[in-house]
Amino acid sequence: MGPVGITEPISLSGPSEFDVIKTQELEKFLADSGLYEIQEEAVLREEVLGRLDQIVKAWVKKISQAKGFNELFVKEANAKIFTFGSYRLGVHGPGADIDALCVGPRHATREEDFFVELQNMLAEMLEVTELHPVPDAHVPVMKFKFSGVSVDLLYARLSLWVIPEDLDMTKDSILRNVDEQTVRSLNGCRVTDKILQLVPNIQNFRVALIFMRFWAKQRGVYSNVAGFLGGINWALLVARVCQLYPNALPSVLVSRFFLIFSQWRWPNPVMLSSIEEGSLSLPVWDPRRNPRDRLHLMPIITPAYPCMNSSYNVSSSTLRVMTEEFQRGSRICEAMDINKADWNTLSEPYHFFESFKDYLEIDITAENEDDLRKWKGWVESRLRHLTLKIERDTFGTLHCHPHPGDFSNKTRIFHCCFFMGLQRKQGAPVNEVKLYDIRATVNDFTQLVGTYTMWKPGMEIQVSHVKQKNIPHFVFPGGARHFQVTVSVDGKSRKRKRVEVNVDRMSLKKELDVHEANELTAPVKGSKESVNGSVINSSTEHFKVKVHPRTSCFQNGGLEELEPSELCAVFGRLQTDRSKATKKPMIRLSLYSTIKAGGSSQ
Repeated sequence: MGPVGITEPISLSGPSEFDVIKTQELEKFLADSGLYEIQEEAVLREEVLGRLDQIVKAWVKKISQAKGFNELFVKEANAKIFTFGSYRLGVHGPGADIDALCVGPRHATREEDFFVELQNMLAEMLEVTELHPVPDAHVPVMKFKFSGVSVDLLYARLSLWVIPEDLDMTKDSILRNVDEQTVRSLNGCRVTDKILQLVPNIQNFRVALIFMRFWAKQRGVYSNVAGFLGGINWALLVARVCQLYPNALPSVLVSRFFLIFSQWRWPNPVMLSSIEEGSLSLPVWDPRRNPRDRLHLMPIITPAYPCMNSSYNVSSSTLRVMTEEFQRGSRICEAMDINKADWNTLSEPYHFFESFKDYLEIDITAENEDDLRKWKGWVESRLRHLTLKIERDTFGTLHCHPHPGDFSNKTRIFHCCFFMGLQRKQGAPVNEVKLYDIRATVNDFTQLVGTYTMWKPGMEIQVSHVKQKNIPHFVFPGGARHFQVTVSVDGKSRKRKRVEVNVDRMSLKKELDVHEANELTAPVKGSKESVNGSVINSSTEHFKVKVHPRTSCFQNGGLEELEPSELCAVFGRLQTDRSKATKKPMIRLSLYSTIKAGGSSQ
């Protein structure tokens, strides 16, 4: 077999007996973690896709007849369902969505026929529930459940009058004379098929990718919209490792993944194949010609024409987080080689709400469920801009670590919130007080959010600074908070254990106030003195909110500290005339280190 990829493989070595054992352990770990779907669910998915294919075929014949085409043409009219994403790659888990693409002929329009006629047909079917069309998305999509299976259905309108059953999606000619939305919709299928063509061993690729997806979710770095990496990004990275070690088993591929990307010199791009210019004059990723492409920090290039960067959302903060996670993974894999760690250790969950002293909480509300879904999608897609703005306005000295998920307070209807951890850049001087004025930063963000064209009354957002001790309980599983306790033993050794706390909020707050008082009086770095029998971890760094007195401040969740209205005021429809806008009070995050820089509370 010749070389696969843009370079020669690093190693052609086959598996050792140790590799076989480790791979067996890996596959058992994946099965025990419930990452494989059962046979009944797999059969149901196949049945759903078969029914969808029948439905779109009936749909295209119906609209062909309605448009006045003759009987022979109507008989030949055709549409076809393709899959892409995790399902097509064979790495989906139980309950995962099916990413599907409907390919239709030139006379079947997206606006009227797909999002009206086909939508109406689906709405009338008993098997279809939770039907949500999103025609104005960057990639227009129809979301629904079919017999309980979640489906994200895209549409590609080709320039062909008749769609053949044996349509080859890999040919560039299908991109001829189509609109941008169709190009983007086709991209998912074309990239997925290309990946499967470019990996030397599909089964080994799949097992390694299933673990890496699980690991990324456990460690909080699986989310394209939050500035981390999404499904296609992880697939491309794992595929590249497979090319470099074509004969390696999955356990080795995982280990080499961490080894390679913990040392990767970004922004050197990751590519599975050379970038092709193509003959259709479609824009491709090329930092030599396109100035915007030079700004990409972690380029992971798709292999299908038109080649593009699939990870343009990555910021310096999220790249730093992922690099640290890759380095951690590499260290644990080294320990696994000498049987001092296992797959559970490698994929231990990241304790986000114990890792920082300070957070930004972004709360959004709406009048009803449908409005909340739309408003949430819009705000979530803009959150990465808040990270970028904070990085820009603090000259990269204040880092943001966004949580990739969202949370909902069940006591409030039509509400959800997002969180970002804040910490000072490591290596910055620790003996000086640094004030971060983020008034203008948050104002810019709210201005950006206010450009939502589908805004409705009741769609509101508030951003507030939250100390770790005041993180709401609803973000923790079961409403129970876990703490990592550090205890001194004979004044020397330390022993840590995780303690679940499930008490009423007032008593918890009292305990935390005592804990924080002790922590604020802790000795400086290097001191061995203990406080109340506990040695305070010397990796603690503190932010402090200084608020100018304003009568317009709101209380933050009933806590005694008032937050500035810049961060807490309800944001509705912004005035277009900036001269009439109310003046915002100032917020400063005062960062001072009593012990050691780093922002960790562990």
